[in-house]
Amino acid sequence: MANLQFDLVSPERRLASVEASEVQIPGADGDMTAMANHAPTITTLRPGVLRVVHGSETDEYVVSGGFAEITATGVSVLAEQALPKGEVTQEVFSKMVADAKAAHGLAKETFKNEPGPVDDAAKLLSDMVAIGGHIGLTADD
Repeated sequence: MANLQFDLVSPERRLASVEASEVQIPGADGDMTAMANHAPTITTLRPGVLRVVHGSETDEYVVSGGFAEITATGVSVLAEQALPKGEVTQEVFSKMVADAKAAHGLAKETFKNEPGPVDDAAKLLSDMVAIGGHIGLTADD
């Protein structure tokens, strides 16, 4: 099976650089899987779990947004925030949800008559809360 180069970078650090057989991406328009010889694509990310299959291992990363560039030979992900799934504790997750709630509140205050930005912030918050269900954590109320 052909492989592709996978790189994941956040503002804080490089999280991964491996040869992968597939990369499952939480795209803004839906989940997608990139494999070798994929058509060139650029997609924005929604908050979710990014999975990288390499050899007999699967690595999982929680991403809050960003974008992915897919080519026939590689996937490069530039994440707004990304952590290995194992580093996302309840405390870390609660902070991520609190930040999303604050962004939603700010959008509602700033864009009172413009539903687009408020809806986008609400979707971000909803996606962030949904991550908890996928990784076994709960959003604090």
